[in-house]
Amino acid sequence: MILEGNSRGGARNLADHLMKPENDHVTLHELRGFSSDSLHGALNEIYAVSRATRCKQFMYSLSLNPPPQESVSTQDFEAAIDKAENRLGLSGHARAIVFHEKEGRRHAHAVWSRIDEERMTARNMSFDREKLQDVSRELYREHGWRTPEGFADRSKRDPRNYTLEDWQQAKRRGKHPHEISEAIADSWAISDSVSTFSHALKERGIYLAKGDRRGFVAVDTDGEVHSIARKAGIKTREVNDRLGSPDELPGVDQAKDEMARDMEHMLGRLYNERASTAKAEKERTERERQRLVQQQRAARERFDQERQQRSLREQGKRQQRFRRGVLGLWDRITGQHKRIAEQNRLETMWAAERDRQMRDKIILGQIEQRRTLKEQTQSRHNQFKQQVQELQADKMRFRAIHWNEAEQPCPPSRGGPSIDR
Repeated sequence: MILEGNSRGGARNLADHLMKPENDHVTLHELRGFSSDSLHGALNEIYAVSRATRCKQFMYSLSLNPPPQESVSTQDFEAAIDKAENRLGLSGHARAIVFHEKEGRRHAHAVWSRIDEERMTARNMSFDREKLQDVSRELYREHGWRTPEGFADRSKRDPRNYTLEDWQQAKRRGKHPHEISEAIADSWAISDSVSTFSHALKERGIYLAKGDRRGFVAVDTDGEVHSIARKAGIKTREVNDRLGSPDELPGVDQAKDEMARDMEHMLGRLYNERASTAKAEKERTERERQRLVQQQRAARERFDQERQQRSLREQGKRQQRFRRGVLGLWDRITGQHKRIAEQNRLETMWAAERDRQMRDKIILGQIEQRRTLKEQTQSRHNQFKQQVQELQADKMRFRAIHWNEAEQPCPPSRGGPSIDR
């Protein structure tokens, strides 16, 4: 569990932040040492007390983030907060605890008053980061969670800083030479003129051009140049007899430029289609998430109502155990009244613990539902992202071919070194 804390002021801003409705669920779990029953009122009380001191950062705010795939009970959160409180030297100080749930994860925030109300001095928070890191490591060991490498050693963080060149080098896709030969041979077999041959080749992603030395050549989508006669397995004379003179065809550089522009346009269209699909999928997923959150809120409200009704019934039954009148007086004399009171106290504690465990079970189950939804959404998002990245990388590759062919560098001067434009 990662613990991050800092001293701060701004009571109203912090309360607004902790209670903001952007989360799926916000629960004000505890207010200790306050007369107010709202977070805004409680933090304002801290501010009011701090006015008697010169302390500007009169609160200490702590966030507790468990590992993403772990289900952490309310009791475990409370234990972690208590441990941090003791380590920071804030035991006995006024405290508020808020739970946030969003995107299938549950985390907690704790806020303490730094003001010691007996001495009216602010608690010194020196080395608080080191103390919290020690507590975090202890929590990972206690719960058997896998400690992130980046948390244990900052030098082992994975930056994932791939460049476009890295991506292109890893991809390295291309047509097999045998596939090029088959495409040229098939196009030759169904053609009777230079126009029909050129059209047939284009349908297979190959562009007919005039070569510098070999007459008719083909340019594939990787910018590679191939001899028509050699790839089709025919004689050069047969090519010339059917196609005539290559003088009317574009040169190799022009063919590469045309291929790059066509491919860039096609990839741009596919990119826009993928982006549109991803946007629609995101909107659909958000509607599904909101629907799930509303269902879960309704389920919690039903549970709280049932818990309140059950508590009243159980409290009534316990109260009926006490006899009235003379019999009640006799119970007090014989000690029976005291034994019943103790039994009622123990049953009340047991019922509270039972209700808390039941509510935790509901909360953790709902978190698992939202976590599953988030994982499914993230999987689809990663798929879309990968597709878009591939399309964008290919588009940039063909754009580079287009500009390289459009802007050839000037030849170097004989009188000195060349100058890059």
